[in-house]
Amino acid sequence: MLRRNFFLNTGLAALAAGLPKFNTMAQASGLSKPRLIKPVRLREGATVALIAPSSPPSAEKLAKGIANLTQFGFKILEGKSLRAQNGYLAGTDAERLADLHWAFQNPEIEAVWCIRGGYGAGRLLPDLDFDLIRRNPKPLIGYSDVTALHIAIHQRTGLVTFHGPVAASDYPEDTWSQFRAMLMLPVVPYEIAAPTEGIEFEPPEYHPFVISPGQATGALTGGNLALLSSLAGTAFAPIFKKKIVFIEDVGEQPYRLDRMLTQLLQATDLAQAAGIALGVFNDCQPKPGSPSLSLQDALRDRLGGLGIPVVYGIPFGHVDHQATFAYGISAKLDADRMVLTILEAAVG
Repeated sequence: MLRRNFFLNTGLAALAAGLPKFNTMAQASGLSKPRLIKPVRLREGATVALIAPSSPPSAEKLAKGIANLTQFGFKILEGKSLRAQNGYLAGTDAERLADLHWAFQNPEIEAVWCIRGGYGAGRLLPDLDFDLIRRNPKPLIGYSDVTALHIAIHQRTGLVTFHGPVAASDYPEDTWSQFRAMLMLPVVPYEIAAPTEGIEFEPPEYHPFVISPGQATGALTGGNLALLSSLAGTAFAPIFKKKIVFIEDVGEQPYRLDRMLTQLLQATDLAQAAGIALGVFNDCQPKPGSPSLSLQDALRDRLGGLGIPVVYGIPFGHVDHQATFAYGISAKLDADRMVLTILEAAVG
């Protein structure tokens, strides 16, 4: 585990390759780009909805998520299916969808916090009431499987949502401080830097490296690689052109990462991104003795020839020290310095 503060910020005193061009199905369907909607900043003591749009939380994760949000001073309203279980799902699709719609529609609720990821959020997308969400903008918080909700909601409504720790995540000081700087007391600009010191004893996947140098600016989008690739070819396919794309994954062998990146390169406009910030791909090294490219070489092979800045090791993903990113917000990627800078406030 990382035990250092990898979030560097500025402005605290003011209290942040030759591939063919593709049109995603979302673009080809004629959907116009909605205006950006920034939710109201999350206030101290706010009432938040705790929901499980994907897999059911264990008793331990549920207790941990409730304890975390209570410790931060939030008041919690539980979704009806938060404690439900339907095999690997937290209730039926209808139950989980109802909780999501309730959380956005209920005027008492100021933010929608997911208890965990897992699997199942993508099943809800065809039945999401995007008009309801657009009329009731508020922060949606989570990562991993929640990527599907972030991509669909932001692209269809323009709402700024937040790829950040789920309620049951660990919250070391730097993770919580950067979360507050994004959602509660906006700090702009805000730098999120890959670690360059004190990691010599960490596993190889924690060591940052530059794949392609350079600088780029654009709106943020991205999320979990498995979810992004699963959306390719659907009506909710991610749109990457001219954007800063952040990507992470966990527990995948390099050949599987290769396959998912290849899917995105062949089925979406990922090659036209402005730049790519890769997180910590935890537990993604090849199995001992297996014929494989290393994690580093697999990523270089797929992303090194795009002619855009690409850097690995920005602190986000399935790790304790996790940055929070806001969809649609302007950011600058400096691959040479291994720094991602948030350039505008994500909340109003």
